[in-house]
Amino acid sequence: MKKSTLIALIVLVVIIGAIVWLGRSPATAPEAGDLTYQGTTTIPVVVTETTKVSSKTSKFENAELGFTVNYPTVWEAGNTDNGVVFVMPVDKTQVSTVNKTQADITVTSNKCSFPPVTTIKDRGTLTVGASKLNMISMTNTVQGRNYFDRMYSLQQGSTCYMFHFSSLTLSPESQKLTGSNKTQAENNNKAIVTTADTAFTDMVKSFAFVTGPAGQDEAQVAPAKK
Repeated sequence: MKKSTLIALIVLVVIIGAIVWLGRSPATAPEAGDLTYQGTTTIPVVVTETTKVSSKTSKFENAELGFTVNYPTVWEAGNTDNGVVFVMPVDKTQVSTVNKTQADITVTSNKCSFPPVTTIKDRGTLTVGASKLNMISMTNTVQGRNYFDRMYSLQQGSTCYMFHFSSLTLSPESQKLTGSNKTQAENNNKAIVTTADTAFTDMVKSFAFVTGPAGQDEAQVAPAKK
C-alpha cells in the first residue's frame, strides 16, 4: 500500500470517529419528579394524609404544619397552602335556605389575632388537652344574607393555629317562601347551622400536635465522589 493511500485512510478514520463523537446525545439530566437517578432512589415524604377511621369519622394529618384532627367523613377535605378547608354538605331534601357551611384551619407564623369586627356575639375559651384556645362568634345580616362565624385561635410559640367555621343562610323571603314553608325553613336553618357548628367544635376538640419526619442533616453528609 502506498504511503499516500495509508495517510488518506487514517485521515478518513479520524474524520468518521469525530463525526460519531460529536453526534452522541448529551447526558440526560433527571426531569422534575424523576425519583430514580444514577442508581439512587428518593422516597417522597407524605406531608398530608387522610385516613378513614370509621364510617362516620376520618382523620386529617399534616406533618409539615404539625397537626391532626378528626372530622365527619361526609365532609370534603381540601388542602390549602397553609392548612385545610372542609366543605360541609347541606341536606337539600330539607326545606331550608342554608347556602353554605364550611370550616377551615390555617397555620401562620405570626401572633394570633381575630379580625376587627363590631358584631361579636360572644367570647370564651376552650381547653383542648394542655392548650387553651380563645373563641369568638359573630353574626351579621346583609341584604337578606345571614352570616354566622365562630373562630378559635391557639398560639404555639411563634405559630398561630386559627380555626374558622362559617355559614351563609339566605332569608326565606328572598327564596319566595311564605307561611308554613317559611316557618319550616327558619327552624331547619337553625338546626342545620347548629349541628354544623357543634361538629366543628368537636373537630377542634380533637386537635393534636404531631411531629413530622426529620430531614437529613446536610452538614453531616459527605460530598458524593465524582
